[in-house]
Amino acid sequence: MAVKQTAGRTQLGEFAPKFAELNDDVLFGEVWSREDNLSLRDRSLVTVVSLMAQGLIDESFRHHLISAKANGITKEEIAEIVTHAAFYCGWPKAWAAFRMAKEVWAGEETGLQD
Repeated sequence: MAVKQTAGRTQLGEFAPKFAELNDDVLFGEVWSREDNLSLRDRSLVTVVSLMAQGLIDESFRHHLISAKANGITKEEIAEIVTHAAFYCGWPKAWAAFRMAKEVWAGEETGLQD
């Protein structure tokens, strides 16, 4: 089940209220809540690869990795997803994604290595 998002209003509500509203109510409200069309797990997978492809390996990427983990993507699966996407998105982007994924999935056994 999608979580009620308030980050837009919390971080940008006074500065950019319309953007905050669209972020919280439309993107994370209406779009992410359409689980009958695409599961949260699958939405997380698509989002992680989309952000990686753009090279957006920042705190928002970390948030989506954490969400992907919470939505059921395992450490082994994220390793396979990033490895596969590396050939389409770029090798340096995969390295950056792996560095952050290692932090998010720290403590779980897998084939991820330095």
